[in-house]
Amino acid sequence: MRNAPQAAAPIGVFDSGVGGLSVLRALREQLPQEDFVYLSDAAHAPYGERTDHYVSARALRVADYLVAQHGVKALVVACNTATAAAIQMLRARWPVLPIVGIEPALKPAAAASQTKRVGVMATRSTLQSAKFKSLLDSLQGQAQFVVQACDGLAAAIENGDDRITQALCETYVRAMGDFGQQPGQMDQLVLGCTHYPLIGDMLQSLVGPGADLLDAGAPVSLQTRRVLSQTDLLFADGAAGTTRLLSTGTAEALSGNALRWLGLDRVVEGVQTDVPQ
Repeated sequence: MRNAPQAAAPIGVFDSGVGGLSVLRALREQLPQEDFVYLSDAAHAPYGERTDHYVSARALRVADYLVAQHGVKALVVACNTATAAAIQMLRARWPVLPIVGIEPALKPAAAASQTKRVGVMATRSTLQSAKFKSLLDSLQGQAQFVVQACDGLAAAIENGDDRITQALCETYVRAMGDFGQQPGQMDQLVLGCTHYPLIGDMLQSLVGPGADLLDAGAPVSLQTRRVLSQTDLLFADGAAGTTRLLSTGTAEALSGNALRWLGLDRVVEGVQTDVPQ
């Protein structure tokens, strides 16, 4: 078993691609003194179109790498699909390591909604997961959820293809129905994939000012701070922390999106992990 981590060690963050950058952005704002290691498992993306078995195997291998090679003191699973498929396995493997997962913001959306109709955009894999279905069932009677699987959207964002991204967003928003403050309209839109907050402005323009967008970046960053504080792992040094970017795929997508969305100009380090069978 791994020894108890130290406060000066970095926080590991991973996703299948660049979507987790939206979570990393919130983490860096909430915890500016901490060091981060972000790993994009781009060689095996998108998780949202893989089987649960494949995703859980990848999550375990990526986590193995971050623990063994970077000595991370905590792990943030910045992916709804990976959280649903693998969070219990990850916690069982490393019971001492603080591990923070992510889930679509259905609960706060239901609480905030005045019309009690909430839209949910997510990958098909997330929507079909037992974890999502359990979350949805737990909120029966609190709101009506209009759920939309957004096939191809995460990949379009990943590839930086604004034309296809716009077209897919228009298609999926139109399929969901009317957004606004009037009875029968949806006044909340849950972004159930970490890629989607990166195009929040585009989605807001499509649903209009009468609907609020909710993502899990801020809640995850607050939960990470709470967990680190409870385990005496918050780094107290006053200097700004560092961020390393790693990818199992090509560097261009991660480096370009990190600069575009976070203003991070970093050399992306290539890494290799075993492919699950």
